[in-house]
Order: sequence, then C-alpha cells, then structure tokens
Amino acid sequence: MKVNVMSDILKANDLLARDIENLLREKNIVSWNIMGSPGAGKTALLEKLIPMLPEHAAAAVIEGDLATSNDAERIAKTGVQSAQINTNGACHLDAAMVRSAIDTLNLDGLSLLFIENVGNLVCPSSFQLGERGRIIVSSITEGDDKPEKYPSMFKTADLVVLNKMDLEQNTNFKMGNFTRGMSATNPDASVIPVSAVTGGGFDQLLDWILQRLP
Repeated sequence: MKVNVMSDILKANDLLARDIENLLREKNIVSWNIMGSPGAGKTALLEKLIPMLPEHAAAAVIEGDLATSNDAERIAKTGVQSAQINTNGACHLDAAMVRSAIDTLNLDGLSLLFIENVGNLVCPSSFQLGERGRIIVSSITEGDDKPEKYPSMFKTADLVVLNKMDLEQNTNFKMGNFTRGMSATNPDASVIPVSAVTGGGFDQLLDWILQRLP
C-alpha cells in the first residue's frame, strides 16, 4: 500500500514537472536542479558563478531550505531575482513548490534558472522539478566515497562540481577514489573540480553552463 501511495505521489509530481519543463522551454530558459549535502557549497557556488555570467545569460535562482531566507538573501546580493521556498521539514523540493516559486519571478529575458534543492543526498533525487538537468555539488571535505555511498543521487547527475579544492592539502581526499566511484556510478557525468573561495575551476564551469544554452 505504501508503495502505491508513493507511486501516485511521484506520478502527480512528474506530470506537473512536465508542465514546468514545457513552460521553461517555451521561454528558452535552461533550468538546473542543484543538489548536494548541507554545507557542500551550493549557495557559495552560485554566488561566485552568477557575476561571471555574460549579459545574454541572465539568471534567476529558486532557493530551497527547511527554514530561513538566508540563502535567498545571499543570492539577491548578486543582483538577480531570487525566490525562497521553505519546506517546513520536507527533505526535498517538489514540482508544486517550484511552480509556485516560478510564478513569483519575471521570466521575460531569462536564460537560466538555478533551483537550489534542500541539502540532502537521498530524497531530492526522486523528484523531477521540470529541470533541464542536474548538477551535484560535492565537497572534498565530505570524503571521496560519496558516489558509491549515494548512487541514487550521483547516477542522476549531468555534472558533478567538486568543491573546496583549496582545502585538499588538509584532507584525506583521494581524487582517484572519487573518479573511480563516478566511473562505476555514472560514467557519462562530467566532473569539474572548483574552489568557491579562490575561484579555481570556475572558468571551466562557466563554459560548461554556457555551452548548454539554446
């Protein structure tokens, strides 16, 4: 019975996600569902990336958190539109939440919509949000075995951004272990090492994003 209920929930979510996908396609907006652990650096990544975007790649951000508007306030300082979703305990965003947030944005002239999901490496992977694709932010401080420990998340990624490379000398992180885990879990995903502190790797990340605009 529980399986049937969950199936119904996902089916209803996917139908609404398809509507969101169609809406954004009509507007020529590419959306990315950004997922990762709490503290991996998802917001910091956007704070560094957004000011680098050229004029033809105007962006907006939907922020998902259990509580507070802290991240949306941080994003607003970059000068782009931002909308905050508080899930009040839910461990992921769903399509209904995202649609409500989209309705608060002015979509005219946008090229990019970043949807920063709730910090979690399990729940968000099951829920489509009408996104073009998925970007997982993983930090080296979390360890090098995350792709193997959380395959349901990493196997859905189009891109894995490996953050906090500036701390590599202070960790036991082994790049070879991480890349082997990615090869076993999702060999088609791109992996870009970056540091949101120093800006290292962000030129490559920017190119990856811009190459996928219409």
